[in-house]
Amino acid sequence: MTRRDYLEWMTAAAAATAAVRTVSAAGGDEDRARRMKWWHEARFGMFIHWGLYSVIGRHEWAMEQEGIPVAEYQAYAKQFRPKPNAARDWAKLAKSAGQKYMVMTTKHHEGFCNFASKLTNYNAAQQGPGRDLVAEYVEAARAEGMRVGFYYSLMDWHHPDGARCATDEAARRRFVDYTHGLIHELMTNYGKIDVLWYDVSWPLDAAGWESEKMNKMVFELQPEIIVNNRNALDGDFATPEQRIQAAKGAWESCMTMNDSWGYQRADDNWKSPKTIVRNLVTCAHDTGNYLLNIGPKADGSIPEESVRVLTAVGKWMEKNGETIYQSETCQPRRSEFASFSRKGNTLYMHVHYWPGSTVALGGLTSQVKSARLVASGKPVKFEQERFRVRFTGLPENAPDEPVTTIAIECDGEPNQDMDQIRKERPRLGVGV
Repeated sequence: MTRRDYLEWMTAAAAATAAVRTVSAAGGDEDRARRMKWWHEARFGMFIHWGLYSVIGRHEWAMEQEGIPVAEYQAYAKQFRPKPNAARDWAKLAKSAGQKYMVMTTKHHEGFCNFASKLTNYNAAQQGPGRDLVAEYVEAARAEGMRVGFYYSLMDWHHPDGARCATDEAARRRFVDYTHGLIHELMTNYGKIDVLWYDVSWPLDAAGWESEKMNKMVFELQPEIIVNNRNALDGDFATPEQRIQAAKGAWESCMTMNDSWGYQRADDNWKSPKTIVRNLVTCAHDTGNYLLNIGPKADGSIPEESVRVLTAVGKWMEKNGETIYQSETCQPRRSEFASFSRKGNTLYMHVHYWPGSTVALGGLTSQVKSARLVASGKPVKFEQERFRVRFTGLPENAPDEPVTTIAIECDGEPNQDMDQIRKERPRLGVGV
């Protein structure tokens, strides 16, 4: 961002701040819907966990789980020397994978700041990297058209008041001021930020963190931002972790690609491209988002398996992205070999286990007008009966990998009733 761009953004932000204050007092839900419109349409984002834990390659919780003393652990800050502009590769991979936004760890539980700070020397600019890694990330994300998100852990294993703030009021005051100060820097120094992703509110509650004041500051500095629910307030969206669980309001399922958030050299339990596509469809079915993590190595490079899997997902998204972006709540969901998403009157049937030349869908009460293979656009023949629709003349082998999708255009919003099959389908007579 040039200085001119920055000044234009600051002028617009100031004007928007006044508007937000007015809207917040009179119509918060309307303002939230406006701020979150892009996020709901995006559906798919990249999470990045990167910090000193990547130096030792033994999991992002190594400092606590292995009981590593602070003095021993902080020595890794001098060894953390990533290559310049590593984030460019992350942003390019995110774009090619079909992801629309990125969320990077600015400070994880270990307490090390990946950004330049005036409040602590335990930061990337004054330690091994010798530069502001968050600034590099922001520039890289914007260059690829990605929305920019910041992860920030409230919990801090390094700060002397990080635990005693729970029982010592003077320590709480110092630590809360420090925390609000770091967030203020993040909200001030990098232009427009789209997402603030809090994490782990231990050991304080919302009152202890002064979370209302915290969020008020954030929205005054970044009036267009959206925030999650992990500073002990509801926030704009919920964050089920390592599971897909629809919430009443907006929600985003965050998941790892293997079993670790940060780089873990021995973790080889990688999800397949098919699993990731299925997870993405499952989130889209209930209008949730899927925030999928990468854990770069200490030099900033992305593990090869992450690149391989996301590249495959990206190829699928090139042809099938219409089934995910801007998807709407989808009522049909029952099939052992497929999952569903919807846009308008079009039902997308994502067939994970291809059965051959005929694919059947039971219980669809809407009338089918036409069908096609999404990847190729080729029309698909169909026969509709009361209890099922049969799509025929298909290839014996799945025509798209890792999941083949059939677009089913209906005469209204697609609806499925499986109970009618169980209750009303004719049965043979007794003894037959």
